[in-house]
Amino acid sequence: MNRLVLVLGLALLAGCSAVRYSRIRPDYEAVDRHQVKRLAVLTQPLPEGQQSLGELWSLIARRYVNQNRDFIAKAHLALPGEPEDVTFRALCAGEGLEEEGENLEGILWLVPNVERAGQGVQAAVTARLLRCSDGEEIWAAEAGGSWASDDPLYRELTEQYTQELGPEVAPYVGPTFRLLKATLNTLPNPVLTDADVEEKIELGE
Repeated sequence: MNRLVLVLGLALLAGCSAVRYSRIRPDYEAVDRHQVKRLAVLTQPLPEGQQSLGELWSLIARRYVNQNRDFIAKAHLALPGEPEDVTFRALCAGEGLEEEGENLEGILWLVPNVERAGQGVQAAVTARLLRCSDGEEIWAAEAGGSWASDDPLYRELTEQYTQELGPEVAPYVGPTFRLLKATLNTLPNPVLTDADVEEKIELGE
């Protein structure tokens, strides 16, 4: 019995993830595909109540969206507590963001659930893409899994984010990247004009 528990635990930490669901508005192709391209990424509440972990989540998501999807993620932030306004009107208007957060058309909102588990991390996320014009949901997904913190595939990435955000984020980098990659790969892709493509390139991410 003990051996079975050990094997199951090792399998869990070796990497098991699942996108439990994802959904897109039925009118996405006709409406938001052409109108919602510029995003801010928000993680709220903070994973395990830690600001640095919230920054890690938002920064990984922003870079992943810019590098692997056709959205233009212009800003990112992480906030404690629960949002008072889930339409994020103030954030859409650029409040609390730097200049890059102007002209936003959508908010990519990540709601994390994170816990250390032995030599790894158990993590889950509920993610939503909200339209700035009216706060309506465009896309949503939920995913979760467990991963070992020391992942040979992500050691270099772990070093990068540890240098940027501090040593406390190191155990979470690989698991967070795996979770968000699976989740964000279910995002639709908007249509970019030539000017949009130039703007995306100028971000340099």
